[in-house]
Amino acid sequence: MRRRHRHRLLRPLVAFAAVTGIFATATPNADSTPLEGTSAASATTTVFYYTKTKNWPATYLHYAPDGGSWTTVPGVRMETACTDWVKETVDLGSAAGLQATFNNGSGTWDNNGGTNYALGTGTVTVKDGVVAHSDPCADTGTGTGNQATVYYSTATSGWSTANLHYAPTGGSWTTVPGVGMESACTGWWKRTVDLGTATTLKAAFNNGNGVWDNNNGGDYALGSGTTTVKDRTVTAGAADPCAAQAPDTQAPTTPTGVTASATGTSVVVSWKPATDDTAVTKYQLTRTGGTEGTVVTDVGSTVWSDTGLAEKTTYTYAVKAVDAAGNTSPASSAAPVTTGEKAPAPAAGTPLGTDPRKDPIYFVLTARFYDGDTSNDRGGSQDVTSGNAANNDPMFRGDFKGLVGKLDYIKALGFSAVWITPVVLNRSDYDYHGYHGYDFYKVDPRLESAGASYRDLINAAHAKGMKIYQDVVYNHSSRWGAKGLFTPTVYGVRDTQWSWYYDEKNAGFDYDGLTVEPKSGKSYYNGDLWSTAEPSGNTCLNWGKPTGGKSPEGYTLYNCQWPSPTSGMFPKAYYHQCWIGNWEGEDSRSCWLHEDLADFNTENATVQNYLIGAYDKYIDMGVDGFRVDTAVHIPRVTWNRRFLPAIHDRVTQRFGADAAKNFFVFGEVGAFVNDKWNRGSVNHSAQFFTWKERKEYSADDEKAAIEQYDYEEQLGTGNQPTSANAFLNGNSYHTPDRSQFSGMNIIDMRMHMNFGDAQNAYNNGKDSDDSVNDATYNVVYVDSHDYGPNKSSTRYSGGTDAWAENMALMWTFRGIPTLYYGSEIEFQKGKQIDCGPTCPLAGTGRAYYGDHLAGGVTASDFGTVASASGEVATTLAQPLVKHLQRLNRIRRAIPALQSGQYSTDGITGSMAFKRRYTSGSTDSFALVTVTGGATYTGIPNGTYTDAVTGDVKTVSGGTLSVAAPGKGNLRVYVLNGPGKIGADGPYLK
Repeated sequence: MRRRHRHRLLRPLVAFAAVTGIFATATPNADSTPLEGTSAASATTTVFYYTKTKNWPATYLHYAPDGGSWTTVPGVRMETACTDWVKETVDLGSAAGLQATFNNGSGTWDNNGGTNYALGTGTVTVKDGVVAHSDPCADTGTGTGNQATVYYSTATSGWSTANLHYAPTGGSWTTVPGVGMESACTGWWKRTVDLGTATTLKAAFNNGNGVWDNNNGGDYALGSGTTTVKDRTVTAGAADPCAAQAPDTQAPTTPTGVTASATGTSVVVSWKPATDDTAVTKYQLTRTGGTEGTVVTDVGSTVWSDTGLAEKTTYTYAVKAVDAAGNTSPASSAAPVTTGEKAPAPAAGTPLGTDPRKDPIYFVLTARFYDGDTSNDRGGSQDVTSGNAANNDPMFRGDFKGLVGKLDYIKALGFSAVWITPVVLNRSDYDYHGYHGYDFYKVDPRLESAGASYRDLINAAHAKGMKIYQDVVYNHSSRWGAKGLFTPTVYGVRDTQWSWYYDEKNAGFDYDGLTVEPKSGKSYYNGDLWSTAEPSGNTCLNWGKPTGGKSPEGYTLYNCQWPSPTSGMFPKAYYHQCWIGNWEGEDSRSCWLHEDLADFNTENATVQNYLIGAYDKYIDMGVDGFRVDTAVHIPRVTWNRRFLPAIHDRVTQRFGADAAKNFFVFGEVGAFVNDKWNRGSVNHSAQFFTWKERKEYSADDEKAAIEQYDYEEQLGTGNQPTSANAFLNGNSYHTPDRSQFSGMNIIDMRMHMNFGDAQNAYNNGKDSDDSVNDATYNVVYVDSHDYGPNKSSTRYSGGTDAWAENMALMWTFRGIPTLYYGSEIEFQKGKQIDCGPTCPLAGTGRAYYGDHLAGGVTASDFGTVASASGEVATTLAQPLVKHLQRLNRIRRAIPALQSGQYSTDGITGSMAFKRRYTSGSTDSFALVTVTGGATYTGIPNGTYTDAVTGDVKTVSGGTLSVAAPGKGNLRVYVLNGPGKIGADGPYLK
């Protein structure tokens, strides 16, 4: 799940620490001179009191210095200071402050709601219950010289008062804390001051209670006239921020580039984004034609998938852009398109639509498997720093052409399904693995070649009787957003320090991952998203301002330089707005996992339509299933309401009901623990996602997600549904009840986590099977591109014998055996699986495998080599390869090992079980023991033949005993079986 790299610059943490007035060379503290040009605090306090809201004829200050006695009631009468204010200077002696109340001398009091006022030294104001530190009668900006009107925003700081501490150029600083600013409008404070002959001033701001904004220690340089200061951004000659805003009457520009393309009876419409003086909020898509008449649809992205249309019918699409004020652009040029015929049912004999349990899976990182076309190799921005360049090993190296050329190698191993990493156009600095999707509607050009497109790969696999399972991501996009849905305008500053890292802006360039920037010789990754000036329409807070932190190189880090859910960079409608805090909490389903994984708001209809439309495209190409990345980070109710039905409906529409039934969807539910339920949280346990909902929730998907989480969590682990679908009834196979199946199968995380030892994996797998809708569909593997057993960060290194034992169990126990590329020769055993761009890929578990595949290979059947030459012949001669080939041939010949239910009743033995599958004329019954001996009682009488040795045993009393075959070996006694399958090898003998 968390296979993504940690970038060498970790997400910068923006500091909001209070800064106490560093001006010129002064460094304040409690005992030093606070600011340049000011004297030390005296033992007096001048108290100003606001009278306008009291209308008292006289005002008295009743006080007691800290540690001293109160004055005699009513206290001392205060003198007039200036309009609406009276004042009194109090001698504190050695005291550091005073307690105070106010009254009118006739029994009416202001005692701060009964708690008195706690006042300090210096100048203090009390206005309507608010204590501040400024002189309200100081300079009011009414002189005849130059003047500066300063607006200061406290919208993000939340200050209730604000003071302007300043010094005209060539003049002295005001006394701390400066002059009080008046409230101008919500979030803004204002003060006009005289500058005399000066035209500029230095300034800082404070809240009167020791919290300062001094521009990170550099003071603000302001000019005469009107200036605004907001989030440390100074705007000279600014308009009055409190002036009434003119209504937005400007319509967006007309959308251009509208295209419509038909595949069968489905149409994908796309267009270029419109622009607006504020922002485009949606598009109105109008379809005309057919018998449906005019249909208008609101669309939040620039891509729309229209399905279920009439055959051979012309439709016309036009698009308008709409802004937040409702201003609507003129309609775009019309885009006509004519649909074709409804898709025919799959041709007889093709693998599409067959039971996925028949097909063992080989998992490849396409970019690291085999390089068939060097022209699409790309190292990316981290090619040198990662060490890959020194190894002549670009991260994007393998491709579809290479995979097509080596399908016979995979078939020769005995695999009939290939799981490939995501194919959509990726965007990040280290994106070869495919999990940083940017354009979900486009296949990454770094994987394709002339004559070797993604569709060509699918067709080539099908021609060999092999399936393609595509890894898909619904949970997140890249940190660059998702093209056609939302992409940030700009991230941050490209200054002289960062010019080596961030490409220059290239107007009109459309990122494709393949094009090389001529100056640097690197692929364009950032060029159209980085800037040295804040862009119009920016929504990211504190854009381009230093965070106060430094990179490992000592470079300045800026706000908005790296994506964040809380910065305002990504819109709430399309992206979640929080960092994950609890991996087993509700927030794990609605927060970001990492900076490179911008978390979709999958409960939003626009986001849902964007993703459904994208993956419809690949269904239409003929893929045989989806492996779902990060499935646990989307609520089950969202899967069950939206995404899973959409997959089923599209396959049904395109290929028919039988194909939809067997379109294989298996989800990654990252429960990296050894218990049945993930730390007691049902919502975060793998088996939970195999079930439909059992009650109705709110129509709103966001509310429904919370309701479902609370409901199921309160029911707990003891009240979850159970299933007998994986288990025999005695010795009998029974028709499984799939009525409550959600549509999503799962990777068997519990077995995976425990595969440090085959016996442990077996025991743990059995323990969970009654909580899975049908565990015979579980995808079972030892290690992967993420983890080894027990969440190890290295590729499995248990030894060849242990590998042989693991394989023997996986290929005979319930579930679908899956192997990560290269494990057939213990490739990179013990190596760190992934270390991102901090080390070369050649030294990791994601190393390039192609050197072991050089030469030619032809497979005559699954698990059988017709011919091989070169290095690949050496690879195919390795002991685990021979073991794997024979396991695949045995499993393929015995239906009970593919789709059968199992039982351990009446059986003694460590890893021993019986399996049966009955359908029509097929009745396959097998007795299996791995490594150790076993005795089977209560089994049907008859003749049993071992598929490994050919040994024949006749059972007449319902009992069969088997001697221990040895580690990595097994026995498969099949009732009325086919006999010995394959030749003896290093383990199966």
